[in-house]
Amino acid sequence: MSELLTAYPDTEAGRQIVADTQRWLERAVIGLNLCPFAKSVFVKKQVRYALTGAATADQLLAELAHEFELLAASDPAELDTTLLIHPLAMGDFLDFHFFLGEVEALIRNLGFDGVFQVASLHPQYEFAGSEPDDIANYTNRSPFPTLHLLRESSIDRAVAAFPDAAEIFERNIETMERLGHEGWKKLWLS
Repeated sequence: MSELLTAYPDTEAGRQIVADTQRWLERAVIGLNLCPFAKSVFVKKQVRYALTGAATADQLLAELAHEFELLAASDPAELDTTLLIHPLAMGDFLDFHFFLGEVEALIRNLGFDGVFQVASLHPQYEFAGSEPDDIANYTNRSPFPTLHLLRESSIDRAVAAFPDAAEIFERNIETMERLGHEGWKKLWLS
């Protein structure tokens, strides 16, 4: 394992970052059913929370390559997906957004095109054409910048089991609009 992944070795700060991410996954992603596929891997403990101290794009790409290799070498029944949490890198959403092109190039360069894909999550996430405070943006707002590594085979199985997968995005926006900013704030009170 790279040194950067141990940048928060068993520290209170590292434990808190992972705990905040797990709480967001439980309350927002699963609790609001923003991703109907998340609950199964969460309950089966098939999610890896990889916290990195990477502070630059190059360091983060190296960590990402490591996580792809680890995921490729793992049995999906044991490890199905990874959340690569990178609180020190790509704090600005525009930088993060443009970095995703480098992520796609890395996937191709590693020979994982068609094997893995990455979902982008960020505390300042903003859909194209939306206003920064648009509640719909919160469907992809995580507590820290995060790259979600997904197996395409798992996505295919989940989509086959969920006949209206194409409607998830629209349903999520409706959920967030019903919840509103006040409802979002209440999720984090207890």
